Amino acid sequence: MTTPRIEVDLSKIRQNARHLVDQLTPLGISVVGVTKGVCGHPDVARAMLDGGVAALGDARVTNVERMRAAGITAPVLLIRTPMLGQVDRIVRTCGTSLNADMDVVETLAHAACRAGRIHGIVVMVEMGDGREGMPPSAVSRFARRVMALPGVVLAGLGANFACLNRRAPDRVAMGAFLSLVPLVERACGVPLRVVSGGNSANLAGLRPGATRLNELRLGESILLGRNPLTGEPIAGLATDAFTLVAEVIESRTDAQRRGAGAMPEGLSRPDAGAASLLALGDQDTDTGGLSMPGLLTFLGSTSDHLLLRTPGQALAAGTEVRFGLNYSALMRAMSAPDIATVVRDAPATRRPLPGRGAQRDLEPT
Repeated sequence: MTTPRIEVDLSKIRQNARHLVDQLTPLGISVVGVTKGVCGHPDVARAMLDGGVAALGDARVTNVERMRAAGITAPVLLIRTPMLGQVDRIVRTCGTSLNADMDVVETLAHAACRAGRIHGIVVMVEMGDGREGMPPSAVSRFARRVMALPGVVLAGLGANFACLNRRAPDRVAMGAFLSLVPLVERACGVPLRVVSGGNSANLAGLRPGATRLNELRLGESILLGRNPLTGEPIAGLATDAFTLVAEVIESRTDAQRRGAGAMPEGLSRPDAGAASLLALGDQDTDTGGLSMPGLLTFLGSTSDHLLLRTPGQALAAGTEVRFGLNYSALMRAMSAPDIATVVRDAPATRRPLPGRGAQRDLEPT
């Protein structure tokens, strides 16, 4: 089979989505399944929808177009402020977008009028993350201006937490955000359909009780089953829906690496064991975000090589090594042109390829 490759277990993505939807529905919160981490892969999007997410969310219109071309008709939220040069494409493919710039909203409104559509605007509020959004004091005036434009409709309010500053949303910040909802509703004279309060980092702080929060945008928790701030597994979720497989292309024992003339004096590596070189590098993924399998340890990487220390016997050329990924490694690997994607609905039995002798599959720990 082709290497390097990403193996995707759709059943685990579906399972994670269903678990989170079942957990959040009693709290009155719907789930937007965020597909940007997989570049809008249609099969992953369908698995999220099969798991019960109410809509899909992505940051790039090219990803949305990929899903639409594959026949996905579910509602899509653009989770990054639209670029002016893409408004016609966004209006055509996304029903709603997150916004905090009036020039952009006005351009979206013109594009929607030209297309004979109505585009939803979720107004983003800056609540301490520092990435996007307007100050709370400006929200009501901004919302009234949106209401006055043809071609767009005020869909609701949104906030983002724990992306730029990596701080979990606390009760004070969430309370301040939610207190804006009735203020905007009174100022505009209409109820807000969407109160989109954040992402996977919000899950740990949710508590039962009356709240106006009714939407979360979840990507990492569905895809990887982990808390994006701590990297810890979330109870009840699968953490191994994605596996990156790379191939050994050169292996040397410790003695060979330190053989006479192999390296100038003083530069020999002190690492015990053997070294294995894999056809995978920084151009393919975030190598620092890979989980090393078994007793293998990371020695370093370059643009297209990954060097591992392998205690004891060297790995034969052709051996496939299997890695777990964090979110950064997953995003880069899914967007790398030289990494194939293999989709399956259940784990398959993995066997060594014929004729490779000592080849073996190595699983991430």
